[in-house]
Amino acid sequence: MSLRVIAGSARGARLKAVPGDTTRPIMDRVKEALFSIIGDDIMGASMLDLFAGTGSVGIEALSRGAEQVHFVDRHRAALRTVRENLKHTRLEARAVLRQRDAFDVIKQPPERRFDFIYVAPPQYLGHWLAMLKALDRNPSWHHPESVVTVQIDPRELEDDICLRYLLEYDRRVYGRTMLLFFEFVDASKRIERNRTAR
Repeated sequence: MSLRVIAGSARGARLKAVPGDTTRPIMDRVKEALFSIIGDDIMGASMLDLFAGTGSVGIEALSRGAEQVHFVDRHRAALRTVRENLKHTRLEARAVLRQRDAFDVIKQPPERRFDFIYVAPPQYLGHWLAMLKALDRNPSWHHPESVVTVQIDPRELEDDICLRYLLEYDRRVYGRTMLLFFEFVDASKRIERNRTAR
């Protein structure tokens, strides 16, 4: 799969892929759709790119004007690839790289408030739902203006996603890729929304 930066200061730059099959690359048309949904809110924003892989999503955010992106991946090869891609796109000055397990990061209070949290773990291991539950359990991550986006294969979707403070507000399907969008809400407001929807 050919990876590239779609828009912004690094538009057209080709990105290296992580060797092996441990990552879940995002197709250009899905990435383009994602940032079309985010729109101008990416300008000056902060993003946490969990299970960063190639860093394609976070690098796209930086290219489009994000203030800072934190890339987290426990695999050394992935972080090496992200670093090379950042250097190639000349965006390393606004990037923070962490070779850590994403779940260990979420157990701790965030280093800063993130406007966007992107979750794209390896497929078919249930990590996406485990990560949502981990975020849901840690109140230090709960901020009403933070958006959590999860990238999965539609076949991974479970019928009942039981979360107390994270509320799904949108989902999009692009072939074999589904994007789920969540926001943090007060538990009482969630109950009220559910009543209104009935």
